[in-house]
Amino acid sequence: MIPPAPRLRSLARLAAGLVVLAGLAPAALSAPVAISRRGRPAARVVVAPGASGTERFAASELALFLRIVTGADFPVSEDAGTPGGRLLVGPGAARLAVPSVDLAGLAPEETVVRTVGGDLVLAGGGPRGTLYAVYTFLEDAVGCRWWTSTASRMPRRPSLTVPDTSVRYTPPFEFREPFWYVAFDAPWAARNKANGWVAGGDAPRGGRQVYAGFVHTFYELVPPARYFADHPEWFSEIDGKRTAENAQLCLTNEDLRRELVRNLRERLRADPAATIASVSQNDCFNPCACPECRAVDAEEGGPAGTLLRFVNAVAADLEAEFPHVAFDTLAYQYTRKPPRLVRPRPNVIVRLCSIECSFAKPLDDPANKAFLDDLDGWSRIAGRLYVWDYTTDFSHYIQPHPNYGVLGPNLRLLAGKNVRGVFEQGAYQSWGSEMAELRAWVLAKLLWDPRLDADELREEFLSGYYGPAAGAMDDFLEALETALARSGDPLGCYSPPDAKFLSLATLTKSRRLLDRAERRARRSAEYVRRVRRAALPVDYVVLTRWDDLREEAGRTGGTWPWPETRAALLERFLAAARRENVTMISEGTTLEAWAAAGGRKR
Repeated sequence: MIPPAPRLRSLARLAAGLVVLAGLAPAALSAPVAISRRGRPAARVVVAPGASGTERFAASELALFLRIVTGADFPVSEDAGTPGGRLLVGPGAARLAVPSVDLAGLAPEETVVRTVGGDLVLAGGGPRGTLYAVYTFLEDAVGCRWWTSTASRMPRRPSLTVPDTSVRYTPPFEFREPFWYVAFDAPWAARNKANGWVAGGDAPRGGRQVYAGFVHTFYELVPPARYFADHPEWFSEIDGKRTAENAQLCLTNEDLRRELVRNLRERLRADPAATIASVSQNDCFNPCACPECRAVDAEEGGPAGTLLRFVNAVAADLEAEFPHVAFDTLAYQYTRKPPRLVRPRPNVIVRLCSIECSFAKPLDDPANKAFLDDLDGWSRIAGRLYVWDYTTDFSHYIQPHPNYGVLGPNLRLLAGKNVRGVFEQGAYQSWGSEMAELRAWVLAKLLWDPRLDADELREEFLSGYYGPAAGAMDDFLEALETALARSGDPLGCYSPPDAKFLSLATLTKSRRLLDRAERRARRSAEYVRRVRRAALPVDYVVLTRWDDLREEAGRTGGTWPWPETRAALLERFLAAARRENVTMISEGTTLEAWAAAGGRKR
């Protein structure tokens, strides 16, 4: 595991001049750079004449947010002019203006924030590094924060000076996806340096990682409706019979592979922006058990070897025409255990999935030993290992899921195991899921730099997003975490609403803390709204278990901080949920279907 970075404290301390992150390049001797004085510009933004579209966009973002913070206008120019007071955006501008600056060998998305003389260099490796350097500067030196797509914090600093600074940083993860619905906004994703399949930037912002087929693609590439009648031998043999129902492909069949390659070639030709193509098992079990597949399974110690041999062959067939594309497959459920013999080709990505884990504990806890063993095994043999992690409850998006404490340790663990990409799957279908805004922001920060302290990030987000209610909101989250730890519940990604940690005592305490948070937020209608959104999960559990909880409260003489009738609570819940544009209660249940069933799952 890589060690955590030194704690990054409050925004006020950052805004006072904290720029250099520990462990990176030492600062060069240079002068501070004055950006503005009393609301008037003291610097100018410069791009090279041959700057890319993304570099020009980065310059415009720099000018925009400096104007918001300082009140001064910063026109973007291609004229480098004389040294001093230049904000040099992009490697081209830096080299033209300061030929001595060392920008050789920039890695993809590597960032450089450096004062040179009286100038400031903001540059990075393609395609997004320069943009990320600008956002790093705006966050760490200026104090900007983008909590959500609609909530941010911009300090007011009419006079702004950057101290002597030298930061050069390469993120450990090449693929960073906080896969939460609230993160599916290109400006927010880019500003928080997410570059995933959906939670990523658009073209002006340097784009994102583009998948040609994202996952479970066997039947996309070889549809049974098109092929099974004429080629049943291309599909799983189960109990001596070929079937396409809830099944997979026959991965030792060479004719099947040639047809899949032909279809995938057509898909890639039609999608030239694709950087990754998924060749991955369906979301079920039933791998082929024909004699040929079973023989390879036995030789490799399991079905992962048979799958990987197949994907390697596909990748070899397509590499010459598509050298920029990596071919992605899964280590998921029955393919999670690494193979004995075969090794992934350099252009093959293996995505290891943690779906069976306990998310009450970090991934390196003894409770998750089987997964950690598989992670170690894949880490030894895969040059491009990704992890598909789970950060929500798919059965109940709107239900307390206090996994907040494992997010930081897990990402530090993965970085230390040489994992190259992380897909953090959350509630991806709807607004209003449990603590979605907090998780998306914290995950984006940790995916960019897993050394950061997750507790500090949580504290900062709560302060920025909930204002005066932050302390009570933190107490609420801590109460859930304490209850979970005492219960011994594993907290899977399909946890039930009657989990032990969701006791009447915990729910009652949570409701009181949320009421306290709302009182503290009362001077701001927006803060009150955010607290009420965060309260939906507690009311959801009470609605789901109303009869049992009401009976227990009556029997024990406990207080009841909810309406006296279930109908009244349901009405309040639905009004709040609809106001927040909640459309899905779970991965398979809409809010309206749930409401039509009286607030119960059918």
